[in-house]
Amino acid sequence: MDFKDQIKQLSDRVSKLKDNIQTEEATKTAFIMPFLQCLGYDVFNPLEVVPEFISDIGTKKGEKVDYAIMQENGEPCMLIECKHWAQSLTLHDNQLLRYFHVTKARFGVLTNGIIYKFYTDLVEPNKMDEKPFLEINMLDLREPLVEELKKFHKSYFDVEQIISTASELKYTAELKSLIHNEMTNPSDALVRHFAKQVYGGMLNARMMDYFTTLVRKSFAHYVSDQITDRLKTALGQETEIPQPVINQDLVEPTIKAPSVVTTAEELEGYYIVRSMLRPHIEASRIVHRDAQSYFAILLDDNNRKPVCRLHFNGGKKYVGFVGDDKKEIRYEIQSLDDLYQYEGQLAQSVKQYDKTSGSIS
Repeated sequence: MDFKDQIKQLSDRVSKLKDNIQTEEATKTAFIMPFLQCLGYDVFNPLEVVPEFISDIGTKKGEKVDYAIMQENGEPCMLIECKHWAQSLTLHDNQLLRYFHVTKARFGVLTNGIIYKFYTDLVEPNKMDEKPFLEINMLDLREPLVEELKKFHKSYFDVEQIISTASELKYTAELKSLIHNEMTNPSDALVRHFAKQVYGGMLNARMMDYFTTLVRKSFAHYVSDQITDRLKTALGQETEIPQPVINQDLVEPTIKAPSVVTTAEELEGYYIVRSMLRPHIEASRIVHRDAQSYFAILLDDNNRKPVCRLHFNGGKKYVGFVGDDKKEIRYEIQSLDDLYQYEGQLAQSVKQYDKTSGSIS
């Protein structure tokens, strides 16, 4: 059985047994010792694996780190500190930090048998970094990370080779975390960076709010498109990918026909309507969709729940309301300020779709 199969087998074992492991010692026996065995070390040979490793530190005598992986010259190359599988991992006031700089070990491992965090001294020599360069989750094994873990196997262990890739692994992991955060919650700096390249107007608070939503949706659609393209490439011409039946009520309004242009005036109208409805319902539930003939403002992004329609494309401006008979009644307005005259009708439109909006009178 090769290394990948061994790790996968241990992963299945961890998943099945973890809820029955009550103590830290049981965690070591059931999870961590088998992990070290997967790495090719004889856990019962004190020349390879030393449990309760002691190295006196200044005035502190007899402090122990759970395991030390030893080299042939009798010096430790890797120190391992263990916790119970349900315990969170933190370096604060941890023996691992203190032991690292007084031994010749180049790697420290903090683990609870499920998460394995690998540390070294990339920032300052002989002082263990605060952030790991490699993190393995036994319940969520990622093949590229398993390949990196394999470098710690006794048969392949090479300090210089691991150190040479540790920096790249560390910063790649941190960058991936930043990218994830920007995709789920774009920062103002990122929103401004993109918005300035597609929008020539002033980026006030309302427009920033608008473009923050667009940037988040664009990230999501881009990732989805990449996945779809890869699937098509993988399948080639052998099979035809069935096109999904799309519920139009669930489609996000990010892709518009080339002839549809959302104007700043329409967006201004949208924000006026949304601000008037804030006392009655959560603002995030009020969204807009643009079309060739009108600019729709909807409840819950559902085209069956039109709050109102703005008709700003012609010589005159109108605000329209769709009644129970599905017919639209339009009212001419001279300027955007005239929208404030229709707050009662806007609130009533929301009320007819949303029975929980008790604050609407």
